[in-house]
Amino acid sequence: MAMASRLRARVVLSRCEWSNLRSLLRPSLNRGFSSSSIPSHLERVGFIGLGNMGFHMASNLITAGYKITVHDINYNALKKFSEKGIPAKETPCEVAESSDVIITMLPSSSNVLDVYTGRNGLLHCRSHLSPWLFIDSSTIDPQTSRMLSTNISKCLLKEKKGFANNPLMLDAPVSGGVPAAQAGTLTFMVGGLEEAYLAAKPLFLSMGKQTIYCGSSGNGAAAKICNNLAMAVSMLGVSEAFVLGQHLGITASTLTKIFNSSSARCWSSDSYNPVPGIMEGVPSSRNYDGGFTSKLMAKDLTLAVSSAAEIGLKCPLTSEARDIYMELCEKGYDSKDFSCVFRHYYSETQGLPL
Repeated sequence: MAMASRLRARVVLSRCEWSNLRSLLRPSLNRGFSSSSIPSHLERVGFIGLGNMGFHMASNLITAGYKITVHDINYNALKKFSEKGIPAKETPCEVAESSDVIITMLPSSSNVLDVYTGRNGLLHCRSHLSPWLFIDSSTIDPQTSRMLSTNISKCLLKEKKGFANNPLMLDAPVSGGVPAAQAGTLTFMVGGLEEAYLAAKPLFLSMGKQTIYCGSSGNGAAAKICNNLAMAVSMLGVSEAFVLGQHLGITASTLTKIFNSSSARCWSSDSYNPVPGIMEGVPSSRNYDGGFTSKLMAKDLTLAVSSAAEIGLKCPLTSEARDIYMELCEKGYDSKDFSCVFRHYYSETQGLPL
């Protein structure tokens, strides 16, 4: 309890600083920003992590008029931006030097720690940081998010931004996958200081359609883990029901109609159907290529299992789901979309035609 209190109280602002923060950073909440309407404290954005999600998120910020600087360890990803005249830097530290806000979108907790605290990391110049706000949209464990937030709050700003001497951090993982990242319709789950969340809202709404404030530092990361846990269990349940129904003589097409017009309706049945030939434009229609990989789902479920164990909570469905996706990865399906569990876990082992 004492540790939780310390985490919640990691940033202490005077009454004057609170007043300045509210007045200076009160954002416009409308979509469709132009460069002339972007608040000055958000204008220069450093984006690190240009993978399947980050590439589209950074591109949408550019379209919205933000001044973007990018970094990624993948040269080809950097080249796509540099060819468009977007500044590309070799290290995270170089990105920080020319940014008001940093956004990171990385695969794992270890990647996040390396980018923030490693050699030439974002916090390399911790005594005089240029960015006043760090936003991590990676899916990582809440403990790492809270630790980073505490460390960042102990750093000093190179130039006071008018409201505090210390930089702030938000954990803001997303939901919606690659299609939503491309379309700019992501949902952001945000943890951290609420005033910083409100100040950063124009940024979020340039990449997404909805933002949900989840509370103190680490709560955004916790919400994302819970969301992906529910998504995995839902996909497993729908896939298992399809296999059982087909063995009992009901076609997948008929079952889909039943699910989607009854109490079994869910995202896994009506928007991301795992059975090939039932729905167009989803991974099951293209041999489970693209989408959210089984490897990433296994990683997120491992985070959920670890988080549950840390607080002594029994989550049997979480553990079983983690084991199933780990098995898929061991069989070589780690790069296939997580909906491949229907074919490569259930159908192949239960004798259904593929």
